[in-house]
Amino acid sequence: MTTASRTAADTTTTTARRPGRRADVTVRVLQIVLALFFAVPSAGPKLVGHWSAAESFDRIGWGDWLMYTVGALELAGAIALLVPILSSAAATALTGLMIGAFVTQLTVFDGENALTPLILAVPLVAIALTRRRHNEELLALVRRRRA
Repeated sequence: MTTASRTAADTTTTTARRPGRRADVTVRVLQIVLALFFAVPSAGPKLVGHWSAAESFDRIGWGDWLMYTVGALELAGAIALLVPILSSAAATALTGLMIGAFVTQLTVFDGENALTPLILAVPLVAIALTRRRHNEELLALVRRRRA
């Protein structure tokens, strides 16, 4: 296969994987809404040490350091959701955080609010899958920086 035909095949493959304009806009709006949620009502109370967040993390039994760590991870994930090249990786990482929150809700809080992290995980998985082409770009960028 010649270089020109390989490039044409790569372009066709990449184009076939890209969502349509309407789907792209819908996913982008979803990214913005989730970023706002993770940054303000979720990470905010943890990062300022609000009594409700502190009380919840005291019940978990790992102290304030976990509260601040989870808050920082949520804020970082929220910001990364808005950066196109990081959006898929951020959605994947936040999904992992939501799985941890789900397990914690089941084991520590007797299932109270256990559905909330699962409900948040569904659109995060959709974002991760829709934006997965950015993973190749991110990996290529990291490889270029290391070389």
